[in-house]
Amino acid sequence: MDIQYIKTLFSEKFGCEGIHYAAPGRINLIGEHTDYNGGFVFPGAVVQGIHAIIQPNGTHKVRAYAADLNSYGEFSIEDEKGPSEMHFRYVFGVAREMIAQGIAVEGFDTVFCGDVPLGAGMSSSAALESCFAFALNDMFWENRIDKMTLAKIGQATEHKYVGVNCGIMDQFASVHGRKNCLMRLDCQSGAFEYFPWEPKGYRLVLVNSCVKHELVGSPYNDRRRSCERVAAAIAKTKSGVETLRDCSWSDLERVRQEVGEEDYRRARYVLGEVDRVLAVSDALNRGDYETVGQQMYATHEGLSKDYEVSCEEIDFLVETAKNLAVTGCRIMGGGFGGCTINLVKDEHYAAFVQKIPSAYKAKFGIDCKIIDVEIGDGARRIE
Repeated sequence: MDIQYIKTLFSEKFGCEGIHYAAPGRINLIGEHTDYNGGFVFPGAVVQGIHAIIQPNGTHKVRAYAADLNSYGEFSIEDEKGPSEMHFRYVFGVAREMIAQGIAVEGFDTVFCGDVPLGAGMSSSAALESCFAFALNDMFWENRIDKMTLAKIGQATEHKYVGVNCGIMDQFASVHGRKNCLMRLDCQSGAFEYFPWEPKGYRLVLVNSCVKHELVGSPYNDRRRSCERVAAAIAKTKSGVETLRDCSWSDLERVRQEVGEEDYRRARYVLGEVDRVLAVSDALNRGDYETVGQQMYATHEGLSKDYEVSCEEIDFLVETAKNLAVTGCRIMGGGFGGCTINLVKDEHYAAFVQKIPSAYKAKFGIDCKIIDVEIGDGARRIE
């Protein structure tokens, strides 16, 4: 990204220099559809993200220019309704939520731009929220708040101002990211831990399938309800059960006939994913990336067969990766399209990035996109 370009734009539009802030998008190595079940997720921040030049203007008005959209807007932070343009609603929502936390936010001028690949499930919206939450916390700092609260402000912005009932993972990763580290977040307790990510001889690569299947009904909600039904059935005879995280394998087997085969398979995937995340944690601590890869393939098998959130295109990409000796591969994100995340040995990388696109194009007539992943820092002020 050309940072000097957005600095120059800011100077031209507002007649002064501003402060440079940034926040990243994210990947998730393993731990899918576990957040609403009280399980673990394992994200990392990436080097791509949102960059913003910001300067207080002494008013209650925000003057904002989205450089990559060539879109300018003005709105008051005292206006409860806010702007209609979605890219400005993120900024407005963060400002309003910061005020609700007791931060004395005033008006400001800003130019912002992003380089998170669109449609790849790398959470450009969370990067935007985290960038402005961190910046406003830094600029109006008399009652500075902690990073987890900043992540929750981004989440609340999605819920209240955008209408997306998201979990906390995306904003958490964008705020807390650390170069050469992944993070294991316990979605039940909020506790988290950093794990080293310096895979000598391996690379993380995303393959964007460039498909997203629109499904009838609410497939995500259906799966969530399956999990809730199993947890409720177990809770009838076991105290302290709120989510599947509180259930054991023997608990699940005990209610198998009661809940039915489909709900049983959904819950089986979730319990397996909790075990897989813990196995990956141990493997990373000993630098065992082959085990990490095996667990990624096992996750995809569960997502495809038990949780049924994959699709033909994604399954093809995973199977082709396996045939190309890729160490690990799985669908990343909610499902029904999107990306695969791949752990690729350096010696197989050239063949992988050459053969995957050609095989996919031959099969489906669609061009996929290769995205190399580098794990970077979280939201920050750049001097």
